[in-house]
Amino acid sequence: MGLSDLYRAVWRWHFYAGLLVLPFMITLSITGAMYVFRDKIDNWYHADLKRVQVQESQRLAPSALVAAALDAVPGTAIKYTDPVDAGASTEITVSTEAGKMAVYVNPYNGLVLGAMPDRSTLMWTVRTLHSFKYFGTYARYIIEIAAGWSILLVATGIYLWWPRGQRGGVVSVRGKPQRRVFWRDLHAVTGIFVGFFIVFLAITGMPWSGVWGGKVNEWANGSNFGYPDGVRVNVPISGQKLDEIAKTSWTLEQARIPESTGNGTAISLDDAVAQFDALGLHRGYSVSLPQKPEGLFSGSVYPNDLSQQRVVHLDQYSGQPLLDMSYADYGPLGKWLEWGINTHMGQTFGLLNQIILLAACAAIVLLALSAVVMWWKRRPSGSLGVPPLPQDRRAFRGLIVILAVGGVIFPLVGASLLVMLLLDMAYVRLRRGRPVIGV
Repeated sequence: MGLSDLYRAVWRWHFYAGLLVLPFMITLSITGAMYVFRDKIDNWYHADLKRVQVQESQRLAPSALVAAALDAVPGTAIKYTDPVDAGASTEITVSTEAGKMAVYVNPYNGLVLGAMPDRSTLMWTVRTLHSFKYFGTYARYIIEIAAGWSILLVATGIYLWWPRGQRGGVVSVRGKPQRRVFWRDLHAVTGIFVGFFIVFLAITGMPWSGVWGGKVNEWANGSNFGYPDGVRVNVPISGQKLDEIAKTSWTLEQARIPESTGNGTAISLDDAVAQFDALGLHRGYSVSLPQKPEGLFSGSVYPNDLSQQRVVHLDQYSGQPLLDMSYADYGPLGKWLEWGINTHMGQTFGLLNQIILLAACAAIVLLALSAVVMWWKRRPSGSLGVPPLPQDRRAFRGLIVILAVGGVIFPLVGASLLVMLLLDMAYVRLRRGRPVIGV
């Protein structure tokens, strides 16, 4: 088995990986590059709802702001979101017959600025597009398949890039745009520099995937409970999960919330907010309001600073914390996953994090476009241009073992690999008796 046979085998599967992944990589890169600047974009695009003129007067009580929101949009208030800074409006989530509505209120004078369906801002739309939730539950499985194949794309790409004595096309680009070698070198050099980011984004994006992410979430949270050992509370636990009532961190999505055990007169929203302020929750926290006698006030905040992530549940009668949990209370796996997700979203290192991810996303788009141009210039007329089969089929053995290992770790990826393998075999059978496509 010569080197050319192994090279052809790797090249063939690199082509298939690109064929499957590149369209999704372009979509994910564009939407991801936008979403890392979500706060800036939303505050600009929805400035009439989200931003107010800073005033010297004190802000109105939370209950007064909720009353103003309900006057404008009748229904049941289910969540109060504290302004993240002095120039931010207060967001009240109201449950109506038509669905949940986000009502924006000026915290200084109680003027209702406007309302829109909950989670319908520009950046929430971009987020649902990025995660493929926009297209339904099953479409989310594509994320897992695309992530797994992108890792395969990088691994095979590194092998194809490896110099093997050549000088040009390693870290420099030869020729001019009219020549295929220019696009080959541009693709290879861009890929070798951006490969790390592709793998990092693929791995840290896996927690949102349909099958792998869900199973790891359950395993990381321990029997679907959601709280690490030592943080569980000795009060009744409801069947409701934290993700069902408020935006939360990935690690706590499966967390089952406690129940209030007292009776009598419940504390007011003003009292609950005062308690959350006294406990030192980071500005911009959300308060889910109790909707039934055993309900509670749940305050949660997930700012860019991981150490400030926190969720606090208050008994609605006594106002005492039933649970107070922060990033420091997560287990080792939970901390690692949250750090990866935080960095993936451009939050961990501030503006530098955002700029690096923007550059990486732009490079990924360039990588995909150069691949298309290179393929178009190489492919024979009237053919798909699939790289040739190796003369010695044993060249596939090691590659298939690697693919099988990846398939065991990521089930959906493994299933897609089998489908692609069957399609490749069918393609070869259809072309039997015809000349093999040249290099």
